[in-house]
Order: sequence, then C-alpha cells, then structure tokens
Amino acid sequence: MEELELIIDATKEGMESSIKHLESAFNKIRAGRANPAMLQSILVEYYGSPTPLSQVANISVPDGMTLSIQPWEKSTLGAIEKAIFQANLGLTPNNNGETIIITIPPLTEERRRDLVKQAKVECENSKIGIRKSRQEANAEIKKIDSLSEDQKKTGEERVQILTDKYVKLAEEHLAQKEKEIMTV
Repeated sequence: MEELELIIDATKEGMESSIKHLESAFNKIRAGRANPAMLQSILVEYYGSPTPLSQVANISVPDGMTLSIQPWEKSTLGAIEKAIFQANLGLTPNNNGETIIITIPPLTEERRRDLVKQAKVECENSKIGIRKSRQEANAEIKKIDSLSEDQKKTGEERVQILTDKYVKLAEEHLAQKEKEIMTV
C-alpha cells in the first residue's frame, strides 16, 4: 500500500509540473499589457556567454504599455538591444544611451485570435503531460504484485480523480488567459 501512495504522490507532482509549465508558457504570451516575463526567454551575449537578460539588467514596467531595461553595465546596451531583435518577439527596442525602452504595440483583433490559438496549444500540451502522468501511474500500479485487484482499481480511480482535477485546472487557466487576451 505504501508503494501506491508513492506512485500517487509522484503522479501529483508530475501533474503540478505540467500546470507550472502552462503558467510559465502563458506568462510569455502577451495580452496587450507590458510584462517583464515577456523578455524571460531572451539571452544576451555577456562576456562571451549567453546570459538571461534578467541577470544583466533590471526590467521594470513604468506604465501598462512600456518596458524599461536598465543594464547594470552601459557597455551591454548594444548586446541587449541585439538580443531583443534576434528574439523575434515583435518588439522594437529604443536605446537612449542609458536605458532601453520598449513600447508594447496594441494588439489587433487578428493577433488576439492568434494568441488565443497559441494559448490553446499550450493548454493542450499541458493536458497531454497530465494524461501521460496518469498513464505512467496506472502502468506502475499494475506492476505492484502485493496489491489485490480491488486495491489496484482503487489506486487507478484515485489517479483518475487527480487527472480530472488537473485537466480542469488547465482549462480554468486557459479560460482566464483567453479572457485576458481578448479584453481590449
């Protein structure tokens, strides 16, 4: 029975990981408002090695439509600007010699629909991860010889309850993100 609890705990962790990944992916999908997480994936060439932007500069949001990037060393301004262009995020950095200002353009209706599609893909990927955790857990439960058939069935039912809970959570996150994207 202890083995079963370990499997269920591991399954829950796997499903939580899928939700955390979904939240991280949703943070990168902009909803028309400035958010430092939009620049999270940018790597800057810093002393010969790719370094996350957040480790070479301070990123702030002076207003809802502007990102301000204040590098710790002025010499990195050019590298930061280049990295933002290369990231192909559809953002145009403006270098004023001390900081980089990025004005977030308003989203068109078509772009909003594209972002919703992207969010749905991320949600579906999350659900696939959740179902994969369920599948692995059920396979592990079936391998335990010390459990009776009833105990195995109960274990699989508990895994299904977890699966339903986390799939519903992913769908709730999607609905919230969709509303955020479509709000003008």
